[in-house]
Amino acid sequence: MTRRLISSGSPFEAEAGYSRAVVDGEWIFVAGTTGFDYTRMTIAEEPAEQARQALRNIEKALAEAGASLADVVRVRYYVPNPPDWPSIVPVLGEAFGTIRPAATALFCALVDPRMKIEIELTARRGSAG
Repeated sequence: MTRRLISSGSPFEAEAGYSRAVVDGEWIFVAGTTGFDYTRMTIAEEPAEQARQALRNIEKALAEAGASLADVVRVRYYVPNPPDWPSIVPVLGEAFGTIRPAATALFCALVDPRMKIEIELTARRGSAG
């Protein structure tokens, strides 16, 4: 299988020269994904809602790659404001509570001050189960 690029349609991808996801064989690498609704180019204020939207964006990219959240093996969370973390954790638990990928959370600045979370992950098709 050849390398395949997946786009969310975000103008940020073209500007910065990256893909939402790259499929390489059975592996899927999803780039740092934020809570932007790319169809409307809006972002919610609440950290939990941004986490939900980021996960919806990720699910869409994974589906296009023939995978789902159940195939995720590694995830990294980037959060600029540590006080937002307690409101984000339950959203992550809903998504990954039974999947339990290897995960790391980092507190760091993001490129846009409106962003409350950025998520990147690696999935392997067929690893669910």
